[in-house]
Amino acid sequence: MMRWDLLLDDTRLGGERRTEARTDSARSEFQKDHDRLIFSEPFRKLGRKTQVHPLPQNDRVHNRLTHSLEVSCVGRSLGELTGKQLHAQGLLPPGVVAADVAAIVQAACLAHDIGNPPFGHAGEFAIRDWYAKRDAGFFAGMQPPCIQDLNTFEGNAQGFRLLTSLVDSVGLRLTYATLGSFIKYPWSAMHAPRYKPGKFSYFASERDAFQTIARSMGLIEIEPGVYCRHPLAYLVEAADDICYAIIDIEDGIEMSLLHTGEVEHLLLSVMPGSAHTHYDLYKIGRTERQRVRWLRGRAVDVLIEDCVASFFANQAAILEGRFASTLVESGSPKIARGVAAAKTLAREKIFTHTRKMEIEIGAYAAVDTLLDSCSDAARELLVSGAGPSLSYRASRILGLMGESAPMESTGLEESYRRINDFLSSLTDNRATELAQVIRGRG
Repeated sequence: MMRWDLLLDDTRLGGERRTEARTDSARSEFQKDHDRLIFSEPFRKLGRKTQVHPLPQNDRVHNRLTHSLEVSCVGRSLGELTGKQLHAQGLLPPGVVAADVAAIVQAACLAHDIGNPPFGHAGEFAIRDWYAKRDAGFFAGMQPPCIQDLNTFEGNAQGFRLLTSLVDSVGLRLTYATLGSFIKYPWSAMHAPRYKPGKFSYFASERDAFQTIARSMGLIEIEPGVYCRHPLAYLVEAADDICYAIIDIEDGIEMSLLHTGEVEHLLLSVMPGSAHTHYDLYKIGRTERQRVRWLRGRAVDVLIEDCVASFFANQAAILEGRFASTLVESGSPKIARGVAAAKTLAREKIFTHTRKMEIEIGAYAAVDTLLDSCSDAARELLVSGAGPSLSYRASRILGLMGESAPMESTGLEESYRRINDFLSSLTDNRATELAQVIRGRG
């Protein structure tokens, strides 16, 4: 069984650990994690990255930044309630308080989408498809794990890479507890087909960092390279599930894809009968937006309480590494059905929106252009070197890549990882602009 004294480890990647006594006025190491993320450039860029709708024309529609902030607020509440119960059970180690558990979950929630490329999931699929279209000769000299990483590019694994291997570039050194809570799929691309196809949380290049963190916190090893989740990762997942379900349908109203009536019915379906009575009184004389905001707030409260109850109902299985469900699915059947219905509604009426599909087609073209150009420049560099024989075009494209640019010494595998680092760092707007410039349409 995993131990909370190890799971709440405030060691920072690289071995840095706080040794002096904490004063009442000082921030905890976990609160510093939150602040480091808020002030970081990769987090700031989420403001111009797709949540569901690329390049939305409606200012009220969520982007990755507003989504991440809302998830972090829900995560903080989940962590606070969980921390208080752990304290009441005498399970928190000395020096750790309920607010620290809240800060860990909140920070991990802030970071949960930090590795996502431009254009959301469409961007992920575009990267995968580009590599899938390369012939065998393209991958000559690369090891199978690297090839698998490229063919199944994953935003979760890119986020872990950003927070570990690229830590010197982005200036983030998070605690083990926050990194552990961030890891949603604790296995590599090579293991994904047996656990959750297409989903994994570390590339082969970050295997050592992943294992160092997992072993330090006492995560249970299921097989070589595969571990059970950190218990707080279930809270991060729950916060994302709650916001995803509610945000998608709220955005659906803003884009005139859903009717207020069907959203009202859906949100009321997860609430107790007393909430229905309160709502009947509240909605008199209110606008549609006011009514939906009221329902959204009450629905979030209900889902938070249910997920915390689900966490403690399954606490033994979670700590033994054998909990295979989610907190939403294993909680109240009524609530689980409501969240499932919200996701179904989003798939059927929102994800098929014409403008969304049109822009996603454009996203594929932009990603193809960028990968074509960057890969040509990288291969030319590796063959010709950085001297006069390197073409002007290749030198300019490598210059645009900044710190992510491959070098002669990086080798083919690392060069492509760096290209993906560069592409993932771009916002929707910047990726579109650069693709147009490269095509000569700037």
